[in-house]
Amino acid sequence: MGALLSLAGPKSERNEYHEISQNDTCKRQRMSPCTFEESQRLIPNLPDELSIQIIARLPRICYFNISLVSRKWKETVTSSELFKLRKELGRSEEWLYLLTKIEEDKLSWHAFDPLSRRWQRLPQMPNVVYEEEFSKSSSRFSMWNMVGPSIKIAHTIRGWLGRKNAFEQMPFCGCAIGAVDGCLYVLGGFYKDTTVRCVWRFDPIQNAWSEVTAMSASRAYCKTGILNNKLYVVGGVTRERGGLIPLQSAEVFEPSTGTWSEVPSMPFSRAQALPTPFLTDMLRPIATGLTPYMGRLCVSQSLYSWPFFVDVGGEIYDPETNSWDEMPLGMGDGWPARQAGTKLSVVVDGELYAFDPSSSLDSGKIKVYDQGEDAWKVVIGKVPIHDFAGSDSPYLLAGFHGKLHVITKDANHEIAVLRADLCSNLGSLSPTLAPLLASSSDEHSDALAESDAVVWKIIGTRDFGSGELVGCQVLDL
Repeated sequence: MGALLSLAGPKSERNEYHEISQNDTCKRQRMSPCTFEESQRLIPNLPDELSIQIIARLPRICYFNISLVSRKWKETVTSSELFKLRKELGRSEEWLYLLTKIEEDKLSWHAFDPLSRRWQRLPQMPNVVYEEEFSKSSSRFSMWNMVGPSIKIAHTIRGWLGRKNAFEQMPFCGCAIGAVDGCLYVLGGFYKDTTVRCVWRFDPIQNAWSEVTAMSASRAYCKTGILNNKLYVVGGVTRERGGLIPLQSAEVFEPSTGTWSEVPSMPFSRAQALPTPFLTDMLRPIATGLTPYMGRLCVSQSLYSWPFFVDVGGEIYDPETNSWDEMPLGMGDGWPARQAGTKLSVVVDGELYAFDPSSSLDSGKIKVYDQGEDAWKVVIGKVPIHDFAGSDSPYLLAGFHGKLHVITKDANHEIAVLRADLCSNLGSLSPTLAPLLASSSDEHSDALAESDAVVWKIIGTRDFGSGELVGCQVLDL
């Protein structure tokens, strides 16, 4: 790698020309066209086509340093063609992108490379957010600082109960995140006393944020999922004059065109079947989770009247029929819930996993959905987590490299990425036992936690100080 970096191309012709003497100019005039062409190549004496083939095979963690070699090298490693070539060569890499909240008013994104086990901090999100108008007659807009996306869920729910000014002193919060077509998205949320429609996109190739087409409806705490390379947004809440109103609506974003389209609203059929008008008025329906599974969107739902939550199953959206159906009873009623009824799940190698917090403060369980029996079954009896009462999201789930991962804070309050190395009797995720034992004998073998038929291995840690987990996404580039 050092040899490659030492072969830096020259600066632009204009800059070099003005820095050299007249004698040097005469020498340059006598240079053959072949010699001048060689000096413009990425790697001297190699065609650029071959140089790009070499660069495409380098680990992506090297690209930042490579971009500092010269302008031409930077243009090469920030071109979409290079990353298309990486996919064709089977050299794409899955990275974990982690969103944290620092203090009460700051968002911070970090990328984690599981191969090199190194972290990179992403550029700060844009520092403006546009106010949504309460009156259509007003065309004035204001620009405010964009700050942290997460507040205590309890505060949100209290606002639903009629406290109209619940968010007037609160910063922008409650945004949703998603990842599609190689980019991260941050959608909606609150600012002051209103919900917003704005959507921001981070392109890791360009290492830059940009604003894209806003959603058709302002919403906060909505759920997101990816199907057929499209970003779906479902539910959430919106702010109206009477307070916060739960949304049944849904919409879909097409990255290739940058446009939003409507999706049929969730029927909330079980919420409509309450026995009395009193219960219908008292219990509010809310989407508490969304996971793409088997080519469809599985949306878990709850009814609540603070501080009580009642699971009412859920509904499934099929993009082929463009319609909603009721979720199977076993799937919906057994879907494990975490704080304030929200559901935490992930699909890895076609299997749907969910985290089930236990009454203990230092453990939880992983359940897998058995479609044939319409039931959730425990596959991992103990997950070594620490429950921090002051955190909205003390743990997250992610799937990459064909394995299940848990992101949590350890006993030292450092954020840790734990990988589940499963034994061979647990299906497609599971490696054979021999490679499992071999992989746990490296320098990180002292950080193993064993439970049942799984070995939890810490593959990365990071000290974010008082930062709290908000969400995570995985990108394959």
